[in-house]
Amino acid sequence: MLELAWDGDWYRRAYFDDGTPLGSVQNEECKLDSLTQSWAVLSGAAQPRRAERAMNAVRAHLVRRDAQIVLLLTPPFDRMAHDPGYIKGYLPGVRENGGQYTHAALWAVLALARLGMGDEAMELFHMINPINHMRTPEDTERYRAEPYVVAADVYAHPMHIGRGGWTWYTGSAGWMYQAAVQSLLGLQRHGATMSLNPCIPAVWPGYALEWKIGRTRYHFTVVNPEHQSRGVASADLDGLAVNANEIPLEDDGGEHEVRIVLGAIEEEVPPRVRGSTSQRPAVASMPTSGEDSGVPPIT
Repeated sequence: MLELAWDGDWYRRAYFDDGTPLGSVQNEECKLDSLTQSWAVLSGAAQPRRAERAMNAVRAHLVRRDAQIVLLLTPPFDRMAHDPGYIKGYLPGVRENGGQYTHAALWAVLALARLGMGDEAMELFHMINPINHMRTPEDTERYRAEPYVVAADVYAHPMHIGRGGWTWYTGSAGWMYQAAVQSLLGLQRHGATMSLNPCIPAVWPGYALEWKIGRTRYHFTVVNPEHQSRGVASADLDGLAVNANEIPLEDDGGEHEVRIVLGAIEEEVPPRVRGSTSQRPAVASMPTSGEDSGVPPIT
């Protein structure tokens, strides 16, 4: 089944009842849909080479750097004989119909980070970040939405390109939080332990992160001497070596220092202490980086 879903440069979206594919080079509309590319990666179902190729197709065909948006699909539905459902009721370039559907845009960030493509993942994250749509008066006039909340969608229609859609109610805000804290900065909790496995732009020399959990504060310092996007060489908790995938977590009311050095993958270190409590992470600042891919254009 997975083999039949591969279209040559990316994964197909679906099939109509008569067997006609959707999300294929055979289509005049919706040749490429980002959902199947991202979830082929996130599910772990795709072969590594195909996973990277599929995400390169997303970056080449669905990222509109001129408007700072990440499209759900291209070209949008308009006059297709087959009926794809309610999505065709939106004008081409509006909401799911060929605009930025922010859930899907953030899943692309997660997928790129899962592949270790830190430069590319951060480029898309910055495009989605609403504050970056309000940097100038011209940006503000175009976006016309709040700079401090995530928009569920951003238009790609030529008359309204870059205009923010529905805000405040969208679940994509939660996905953006996960993308920032878990996928890019790499902090995740696992019951009585936590892990720190970042995927960041290679140009970053490092970053600092503070996490308050219950009565306790954890201060993380991440250094990147070899300018890598991913890979932990060593991890220390309060000066003692630990496994970066099983850093002991306890709510003892104190302050703890965690130091992570990126580089060649470390050998496993047995966990030292275990504990448990609730979670309230905080996010560090992130500079922009990224470059175009060499995937052939859709025609």
